[in-house]
Amino acid sequence: MILNGNTASMTVSDVINAHFAALTRAEKRLAETLLDNYPVSGLGSITTVAENAGVSTPTVARMVQKLGFRGFPDFQSRLHQELEATISNPIAKHDRWAASAPGTHILNRFADAIMGNMRQTLSQIEPGEFDQAAAFIADRKRNIYLVGGRITRSMADYLFTHLQVIRTGVTQIAANPSSWPHYVLDMKQGDVLILFDIRRYEQEMETLARSARSRGVEIILFTDQWGSPVAKSASKVFRAQIEVPSAWDSSVMLLFLVEALIEAVQSSNWDETRDRMKTLEGLFDSTRIFRKPG
Repeated sequence: MILNGNTASMTVSDVINAHFAALTRAEKRLAETLLDNYPVSGLGSITTVAENAGVSTPTVARMVQKLGFRGFPDFQSRLHQELEATISNPIAKHDRWAASAPGTHILNRFADAIMGNMRQTLSQIEPGEFDQAAAFIADRKRNIYLVGGRITRSMADYLFTHLQVIRTGVTQIAANPSSWPHYVLDMKQGDVLILFDIRRYEQEMETLARSARSRGVEIILFTDQWGSPVAKSASKVFRAQIEVPSAWDSSVMLLFLVEALIEAVQSSNWDETRDRMKTLEGLFDSTRIFRKPG
């Protein structure tokens, strides 16, 4: 694919969405089919992809070139690369990084990766979308639910602890998926489900998101640069760059977004937040949870 500075970090789905308005009617039908079960829908033969979308094979060939790919094999190669990246386990990640690791100290390598992640993450986030997400969460008429995966559960817990101070009606969903229908039972239209899901995406997350969405719940998804399948059900999607020179993915950008969101929410209703904080501090004093001088 012919890439430039703005598209090098884009996924194939990003490229399709960016060009969607310029596509013909048949090409739009093909694009919608590809996005509907992305990326699997694009991994068959060119004939199969065309038949599934109800278009001709020349339409497929023309569209992928219009998107900037050299041809259908190049298009599929990018899909395979994305799929491999999203299912990589820690051992595979470590081996990939170790094979090309420069001789600089790990602190410098991490710093370079994090700064690059910061630039890429911010370039893909619309401030207006972020503000709308904060407004959803700050709205006291909406109940807020939070859930994270095996690794991202710590992000959900961190956000929950702060939101619980800021406002009422905040619930952290238990780790056991078998209990999730009980939470969905209490969700009502207009409530908000904040969900964290990065590679290797957890199947139960997608099921939870679909169930909540069917009840009119607004879903805010924090995911990685490739995008969790939950994005299909989400009202707001925030993609954070997570790759660093390690066997593990980085949570730095997720934490950055979470802390910015906390500030945006608490500032929007500061008088109420301050009153709750004062009451909470009084409770801390009465129970002597924290050490005080003197």
